[in-house]
Amino acid sequence: MTTTASLLHDLSASDMLEAFRTRRLSPVDVTRAVLERVQQWEPQLHATYLLRPEAALAQARASEARWMRNAPQGLLDGVPVTIKDNIATQGDPTPLGTAAVELYPASADAPPAARMRETGAVIFAKTTMPDYGMLSSGLSSFHALARNPWDTDKGPGGSSAGAGAAAAAGYGPLHLGTDIGGSIRLPASWCGIFGLKPSLGRIPIDPPYTGRAAGPMTRTVTDAALAMQVLSQPDTRDSMNLPFQDIAWHEAADATPEFFKGKRIGLLLDAGCGLPLDAEVRAAIEHAARLIEAAGAQIIPMKPFMTPAMLEGMDHFWRMRSLADMRLLSAERLAKVLPYIREWAESAASFTGAHVFNASQQFHVTRVVTVKACSAFDYVISPVAPHVAFRAEDASPTNDPLRPLEHIGFTVPFNMSEQPASSINCGYTEAGLPIGLQIAGARFDDLGVLKASRAFEQMRGGQHPWPEPAQR
Repeated sequence: MTTTASLLHDLSASDMLEAFRTRRLSPVDVTRAVLERVQQWEPQLHATYLLRPEAALAQARASEARWMRNAPQGLLDGVPVTIKDNIATQGDPTPLGTAAVELYPASADAPPAARMRETGAVIFAKTTMPDYGMLSSGLSSFHALARNPWDTDKGPGGSSAGAGAAAAAGYGPLHLGTDIGGSIRLPASWCGIFGLKPSLGRIPIDPPYTGRAAGPMTRTVTDAALAMQVLSQPDTRDSMNLPFQDIAWHEAADATPEFFKGKRIGLLLDAGCGLPLDAEVRAAIEHAARLIEAAGAQIIPMKPFMTPAMLEGMDHFWRMRSLADMRLLSAERLAKVLPYIREWAESAASFTGAHVFNASQQFHVTRVVTVKACSAFDYVISPVAPHVAFRAEDASPTNDPLRPLEHIGFTVPFNMSEQPASSINCGYTEAGLPIGLQIAGARFDDLGVLKASRAFEQMRGGQHPWPEPAQR
């Protein structure tokens, strides 16, 4: 294993832990290398919030002492990790990406943060997100504009914007995001990393909300599976927490292309709503399908099951929810909300009660049709999004607050159906931008999705080198 200082930030979590066990490396070595990498990239990317080098090094020194006693605190002791802004960490403010929120210290770690702290991971920073997590971009009224390391003129996606950028840029191996309509998978796709949105309730979260899941964002499937061993521990604060299962997450690392042999794989190339599929994205997904077919799977084209009415209904309900929240703000605080978000929410002011009720029913309709459409298959593959990363300054791909969700037709159905779904890089555009393949499984088959992702990871061919910061 290469352990030169300049490459320590690139090590996988698994390699770091093995180096700690054999004392070839210390958590202090790795943390210093990661902090150096952040210093090189951060002026361009703006991926972090509450970056605290001295606190990180103190955690790393404590971890080093535990490893010297052969008494690691937990599975990820000493591994650097970032946590998204909206996952509360005790004593820190949780701005939710917006300048409108009053800042006060969180009273406790939210479940994903608590699991990381309990296992001894080095929490060195939180990551940036857009206002209220309601954008698939890094545009925020509180944080500096986040950018994509593959092309800093582009955004990293969102709402786990900083997490996606940080993983691609080499800010250590493990990053925690959240996803209610694609907020892990979209930045994973556009930043060329791996992201898992697990089954609803698999990773406890607080506060829980319909469709909202936390999940790992990593460079490798194996690191995500490693994180799941920690993150999937139960927590009573999540009213939708699944009953604990002792899942053999480590088996994901052993999956090979043989995993696909005999599997029925649905191929979805038309979301049924939203923006048209870009030709380069289509070509990359079709190539991935051919690779999976060559491994012994049966690829079966699927008809679209989402409709514009479903997507519009969810959009309109979320507009009204956001409008209700914003009506609780003072005029001074409301003025601080990103104008795009204000216009989007205020467009719901004329909605009738009947309209909002009918809109709310589209969440369940989406759930029913998604489960039915996927029931004939072992797994469903599709694009994560109909296009690749877009201009960093734009709030959304359309940049139109009245057409804000035209890009989530492939991702949002699996939030509503509570099914696990991943994003794994499957190719690049001619300009070198990453393209994500979505792999969705049946509800509760999180391990299967990880195995399918790991199998594809070994089949997809050579990957472009990770991006490097511009020389200053």
